[in-house]
Amino acid sequence: MKLLAAARGHRRILDVAAALACFAMLGFAFYLQSARHLEPCPLCIFQRVAVVSLGVAFLVAALLPSLPRALAWLATTLIALAALAGAGVSGRHVYIQSLPPDQVPVCGATLDYMMEIFSPSEVLRKVLTGSGECAKVDWTFLGLSMPAWVLICVLLLGVAGVLVNLPAKTGYANRPRSDSR
Repeated sequence: MKLLAAARGHRRILDVAAALACFAMLGFAFYLQSARHLEPCPLCIFQRVAVVSLGVAFLVAALLPSLPRALAWLATTLIALAALAGAGVSGRHVYIQSLPPDQVPVCGATLDYMMEIFSPSEVLRKVLTGSGECAKVDWTFLGLSMPAWVLICVLLLGVAGVLVNLPAKTGYANRPRSDSR
């Protein structure tokens, strides 16, 4: 409990660090795409959107100097929603990658083509059902694929962000302490 209280005392620094971690994840994904020529599948692109959203939610939380309860709840909710979206998409991607080859969905159209032809809700449905290209594992680290690492990172960042930004039971989440020495 003391650790959580100390972390809340440095909420803005932790929010900026978490946002930087999100943007570093995105930077690494772009590095792999440009330097290693690993083209992202539709689920990878949706994961990128979720990671950027999580980073922006952390920046919004960091920009608010002392959070009144309503804004603290809003920042916490934005962080939680972005992390859950990222975990949902990356979890689905990990699931598709774990399927036996005979159960992998057939390869579908590119995301650009689907965006031209279908409505946004239909594109989302088609992307989340996955396709054969989403089952391909091009990169691993410590035996885990990139979607598995995204899942781990967004869950850890999301839990930490919720705990640090969750409004305190009384008053403001980050009100200055009065030192009575």
